[in-house]
Amino acid sequence: MRISRTGWEEALSRAVLTTTSDPAALAGAAVHVQWDPERSARGAALNHYSIQVGIGRDLIRTFTDEWTTGITDLTPQVRKAAALIQGGQAAKAQRLLPPERVYPLPAALEARLSRP
Repeated sequence: MRISRTGWEEALSRAVLTTTSDPAALAGAAVHVQWDPERSARGAALNHYSIQVGIGRDLIRTFTDEWTTGITDLTPQVRKAAALIQGGQAAKAQRLLPPERVYPLPAALEARLSRP
């Protein structure tokens, strides 16, 4: 799924970390953010984390109608990658998946959403 940078940063500006010590802030948040360990193609935990973002009901229409710029179905690639992994060809499988890269954020957002 692709969304505009403006939309993504708007969502993150409304986010509250799920690890907050303020239950009221979490309950009232339009967006929830948590950091989960990244996993290898075989499911093993890696030494880095990926952001998980939950968009609340109040923003769903904005997310779909204004921020979303495209959707790509990766099901065929994922199925092929899974078959390669099961066949012991994890390196080949990895090449079928989209590359991951760090997404630079404005300093204020990065400070607010840093992994605890």
